[in-house]
Amino acid sequence: MQELTIIRPDDFHTHLRQGDLMKDLVRETSKSFGRVLVMPNTIPPVVTPDDVRAYKKELQDVGTDLDFLMTFKIMPNLDPSSMTALKEAGAVAGKFYPVGVTTHSEDGVANIESSYEVFEAMQEQDLILCLHGEVPGVEDLEREHAFLPQLKKIHENFPRLRIILEHTSTKAAVEMVQSLGDKVAATITVHHLLLTTSDVRNGEFHPHNFCAPICKSESDRKALVETVLSGNPKFFLGTDSAPHLKENKEGDHPKPGVYTTPVALPLLAQLFEENGKLDHLENFTSVFGANFYELEKNSDTMSLKKEEWSVPSDYFGVVPLKALEKLTWSVIKN
Repeated sequence: MQELTIIRPDDFHTHLRQGDLMKDLVRETSKSFGRVLVMPNTIPPVVTPDDVRAYKKELQDVGTDLDFLMTFKIMPNLDPSSMTALKEAGAVAGKFYPVGVTTHSEDGVANIESSYEVFEAMQEQDLILCLHGEVPGVEDLEREHAFLPQLKKIHENFPRLRIILEHTSTKAAVEMVQSLGDKVAATITVHHLLLTTSDVRNGEFHPHNFCAPICKSESDRKALVETVLSGNPKFFLGTDSAPHLKENKEGDHPKPGVYTTPVALPLLAQLFEENGKLDHLENFTSVFGANFYELEKNSDTMSLKKEEWSVPSDYFGVVPLKALEKLTWSVIKN
């Protein structure tokens, strides 16, 4: 096959940042995706209905056809009664960050049960709960595993609440999500499908592959690949594309995050083709997530072609995944 056309994909987890960089990120994202779920961990964070409206307007003012699905950040002491107004402002989900586990999460929640009243209100408003599923203070390779009992407990306490375990990175997490009801799903990133811990640190630290949750073992990576190839509708694309300027990745305190937006679909096409499952790509990128979010599938399509190209060294000062490497599929520009 030399060309593949699919329903235009959705990215149900991306970071679009702020300021001039945000404008570049939005334009680049619009080349591949129709809709994106926008993370709220900006400075200041997106918390109130006014925040939701203001950030969405900034994104829309860039002037693309991209559709922005907005989230709010679940903060300590967030008023559960604000869920109605947040939904009316356009939020479709709330994002839960444990304190200190990733970029701009210093103001996250220390005790997850303190947010149960918020979860109850979200359940009543049919707002989706997106979880950064890691436990702070635990060795980084074990943080997701340590969180899984909390995921199960939330589902048991709020069985009508739609829950997404974001950027799932372990075999154990896949098995947990599979074992829970149809209200629980997971997003899987491109970098967790391709990288392991040795791509991050193996005698040498590779900052541009450093993310949270950190990429895990080869057996974990293979479990993720098998899951997306299987066509299980509980698992769909959320890239967690998290750009940081080069100087902020290569300094003494590198920020976690892998920028994958420009290479996500070519890399996925390559992975699915190598495993004889190219016909499953559309469901993973364009169908399963829309179904879980109860959205109509995008009405237009996008195409990729079998054409070798070299990934640039950077996009607007951000080093992408697989920089300077050759890929076998490329996005056909509109």
